Amino acid sequence: MPFQPNHPRERLILALDVPTVEEAEAVVAATRGAVGVYKIGHQLVFSGGLGLAERLIRSGEKVFLDLKLLDIDNTVAHGVQAVAALGPAFLTLHAYPKAMRAAVAAKAASGGSLALLAVTVLTSMDDADLTEAGYAGAVRGLVAIRAAQARAAGIDGLVCSPEEVAPIRAIVGPDMMLVTPGVRPAGSAAGDQKRVMTPGDAIRAGADLLVVGRPILAAADRRVAAEAIVTEIANAAR
Repeated sequence: MPFQPNHPRERLILALDVPTVEEAEAVVAATRGAVGVYKIGHQLVFSGGLGLAERLIRSGEKVFLDLKLLDIDNTVAHGVQAVAALGPAFLTLHAYPKAMRAAVAAKAASGGSLALLAVTVLTSMDDADLTEAGYAGAVRGLVAIRAAQARAAGIDGLVCSPEEVAPIRAIVGPDMMLVTPGVRPAGSAAGDQKRVMTPGDAIRAGADLLVVGRPILAAADRRVAAEAIVTEIANAAR
């Protein structure tokens, strides 16, 4: 496991799901020191977020690039090499076997401490969504297959629903990181997430790191909201 959290706040990943770099910088200013990792996804990447990622990394913050790579092997490999040179702590790709193997080989060639996280099934999807997309079977079965394939490929960790943490842990063992979006404090709206759990329940289920966005971003006091989740993480980890 390349990243070992030493404090409960390091287990909280704040998703910077805002439309501009300026808004993201305001979120960082309000929460710096209260969260462990800042996640930058497609919305912000396409609005100048890679420059922000570089600045955060230079300032000592841990950055999670949520790019969900999936392409032909050569393109995935070159993408991983380029990201590794940037210096983030985490990079996501979809858990397709060929893509995972290409990413792991490219990471090994690049050196460094980049952690590759494979996305099993998006937490906005349920069984009906898989059927519509042309998959046979249920979410849980596909998640199990992809978890086993990720372990065989040498991936560092998995992104999965908190509901799937316990069964996945039984498949992959103790050494792979399990990162869970779809985390909502008690009383929060689920939004477009369909497989959710509270922060404390996710930690007790065996999650290593939690991704939280809207419950912090929409809070009147973002630092207080982040600190409350860190306290819940700490209590659940005892």
